[in-house]
Amino acid sequence: MFLDGPRGFRDPARVDERRRLLETAPGAQPLRTYREQLISRRVEKTGGPVYVPDFDPADGASTTRVLFVLEAPGPMTNSSTKRPGSGFISVDNNDVTAANMWAARDAVGLDSGCLAWNIVPWYLGVASNKPNAIDLRDGALELALLLKALPALRVVVLHGSFAQRGWLEHTAKTLDQPLNVAGTWHPSPLALNTPLRRQDLAGTLEWAATKAQGDIAHR
Repeated sequence: MFLDGPRGFRDPARVDERRRLLETAPGAQPLRTYREQLISRRVEKTGGPVYVPDFDPADGASTTRVLFVLEAPGPMTNSSTKRPGSGFISVDNNDVTAANMWAARDAVGLDSGCLAWNIVPWYLGVASNKPNAIDLRDGALELALLLKALPALRVVVLHGSFAQRGWLEHTAKTLDQPLNVAGTWHPSPLALNTPLRRQDLAGTLEWAATKAQGDIAHR
């Protein structure tokens, strides 16, 4: 479900609508199961509470051809904070990073068959809390398990240095299927602070849109 404009989740009714879809959309159920199992594994490993936002149910496991991997869930993905977010990893979230991604996807027609996730899928806190080496290793290995739940996946776009590092050091070593893989800038306003970086993001998503339909080849 690609809304008419960015930051659609500023409207609580849209969030409620997406929450209902999470309960009913057949394609969302494998992702719900994966998330629940991820939380269980994380709690068992750390012994403490963990917050992992839901996948956006507008994107289903069986139809996902492009996977966007960012750094870690931002504040507007967390529904349990003082200023509650949507509870989803979604291009429709009410923040600038999501809005930048919405616009970049819209520009190249990537309005379906796409899924957003993070190299570290659990909430780390404020944006200044960066993943450490253990976070990257554990998150990247969880990502490897997610790939097995995406049978139609053809393209992976790695946004930012943390996603690229986690993928190269850990996830890539587990692959048993060929994928188109490219790295580009994170869509945060801090990262996209020059025209060249914005152009690189746009060019990479245009490449992803093409490769989602074509042959497997690394960029």
